[in-house]
Amino acid sequence: MPSASAELQAAIAAAHAAAAVIRGLYQLNLAITTKADQSPVTEADVRAEEAIHEVLRARFPGYGFYGEETGRHNPDAESTWLVDPIDGTKSFVRECPFFSTQIALLRAGELVLGVSSAPAYDEVAWAERGQGAQLNGKAIRVSATAELAQTIVSTGNLKSLAGAPKGWRKLGDLIGGISRIRGYGDFVHYHLLARGALDVVIESDVNILDIAALTVIVREAGGTFTDLDGLPVGLATTSVLATNGALHARIRDALA
Repeated sequence: MPSASAELQAAIAAAHAAAAVIRGLYQLNLAITTKADQSPVTEADVRAEEAIHEVLRARFPGYGFYGEETGRHNPDAESTWLVDPIDGTKSFVRECPFFSTQIALLRAGELVLGVSSAPAYDEVAWAERGQGAQLNGKAIRVSATAELAQTIVSTGNLKSLAGAPKGWRKLGDLIGGISRIRGYGDFVHYHLLARGALDVVIESDVNILDIAALTVIVREAGGTFTDLDGLPVGLATTSVLATNGALHARIRDALA
């Protein structure tokens, strides 16, 4: 893989800065505040986002910033960082290691790079458009699985899908024809998909800050990443169908 751009280097440095904050506060029984949408936030979320913002602002002061905790800064900029300092705060506060830091760069409406850092796993994935994807410094690639009977599917955040009888029934029908069904959730199943350890991820009830970086990583690993209707990922995306590419149309049609 060619050397990383200055932007990708900055995003990786920001992720490492956040990881240092998060590791220092993990398993310390931090106070929890509930936001208006009923999601939790802790000191670790706020301080990690501040650490990320400090690194990125110092290196690219003219870029916009859209953070889970601090909102939008310089919203009219052509290039905007999309940041979730701790994606999986509920896991973080329950001392479950399924949480990560997500940093992506959106330029002129296109996602151009992503970094996904999992401090409890000591795992960092990153990708830049047209440059491939890496996990802990090694190139990764999606699987070549093309048959449903050999497919491993992972699901997450299926609350709204479960509330739609037809969608739930179709997911059940799909599961009957595949090899294995799992529910790794959060960053975990996207890292597994990007390195070829499973073949399909199905999620609902997400927002762009959860998935922007992972979208770039999966695509650069050779996969396909859309919403459940097959539409491109954008700021308003709330569901995910991510696959190794070979299975995408079949899974989309099965769930349509």
